[in-house]
Amino acid sequence: MTEYNTPHDAYCHGIVKVLHQQTTAYQQMMIVDGGTYGKALILDGKWQSSMVDEFLYHEPLVHPACVLQGGPQRVLILGGGEGATLREVLKWHTVREAVMVDLDAEVVEACRRLLPEMHQGAFDDPRAEVVFADAFQFVGRDERRWDVIISDLTDPLEDGPSYKLFTKDYFEICKQALAPGGCFVLQAGVAGPADLGIHVRLARTVATVFRHMLHFVSHVPTWASPMGFVLGTDIEAAMANPDPAAVDKLLSEKTTGGLKMFDGRTMLHLMHPPKYLRRAIENEKKIYTLADPPKDF
Repeated sequence: MTEYNTPHDAYCHGIVKVLHQQTTAYQQMMIVDGGTYGKALILDGKWQSSMVDEFLYHEPLVHPACVLQGGPQRVLILGGGEGATLREVLKWHTVREAVMVDLDAEVVEACRRLLPEMHQGAFDDPRAEVVFADAFQFVGRDERRWDVIISDLTDPLEDGPSYKLFTKDYFEICKQALAPGGCFVLQAGVAGPADLGIHVRLARTVATVFRHMLHFVSHVPTWASPMGFVLGTDIEAAMANPDPAAVDKLLSEKTTGGLKMFDGRTMLHLMHPPKYLRRAIENEKKIYTLADPPKDF
């Protein structure tokens, strides 16, 4: 499979076997055996997760926000079809309710059946609830308040189902749905020097909604570029310089452990993204709205 990252650059993945292929009501789906990186989910021709390195995405997506919040009890996941984000959320002993809202029931069902290595039974946890709905509408209508909201969505393709969920309008609705002291985090596109535009503008957009914006990256080999994340919160103690020992103590007390990538030292590293990215965000003026949303390649 050849996936173009830009009009000029492609990344090739070997596929040993196609395990499932389907056109759902919303997108094209494939679940494959990718050989080196194990089983993988592909949506609309975009590589989503691979069994071998997905933890390099899902752990930084979930745990920095949970650490900053301090011990979330109620967590909302928007997207997250593989169930791996739900898996990471449920590692927190403090979580009493984890609701995953995904638009595409057919994708979730296929992942539940064919990718148990990723969800690891998270769908069967009594604290978990899966809702099949439009995330924008769900957040706007549901009256619950969440300690952490995680936006784990497909890329904002112009013809895809999720582009409106990368806009200021959506971020404002999510902020209103947070409990006091809550955190919002989203996967915010790749963040390499050649293709950082969407990430930079998402960071600038989140910064117009929340008092504090933190952005960080994790390199996931199957995407051939650093993956960017953006976190928004009104917590005054948002940690640009977290104490690794304090983070490790919190994780020891409040999670089941078993983390492969994330700990106190990793948290400290994540909170110090590279200079080129910090400068690009400082200089960016454009924000994304429903009237002018992001359009990924």
